[in-house]
Amino acid sequence: MKFSNDHPIYLQIKNDFYQRICNGNLRPGDKLPSVREMAIEVGVNPNTIQRTYTDMERDGVVEKRRGQRSFVTDDEEIINQLRSQMAEVEVNFFLNSMKQMGYTNEEIQQQITEVIKREGGS
Repeated sequence: MKFSNDHPIYLQIKNDFYQRICNGNLRPGDKLPSVREMAIEVGVNPNTIQRTYTDMERDGVVEKRRGQRSFVTDDEEIINQLRSQMAEVEVNFFLNSMKQMGYTNEEIQQQITEVIKREGGS
């Protein structure tokens, strides 16, 4: 995993986990790697991974089971909220970029519609 200097590493790792949960690569109830395993895998200090896991637990997306590792929550509503929140961030980023290029809301909608048609979507 490559890290940028734009955001703290633990947030980048958290975002990667959240993307994997949203796209289904990590499913409800899946066990996360141990802190030590994850630290070795991404090449960071275990404290960074612990902070990531603690943050995800605070968000309710991950739960720690007594005497076991951390797991993705089984609560579909929390996962759906996460997907919505992440989608909103991406849409806002896209809209701001398009507006900085001078596009109006109507032009942005037109561009999106044309791309979806080209891609074969409805």
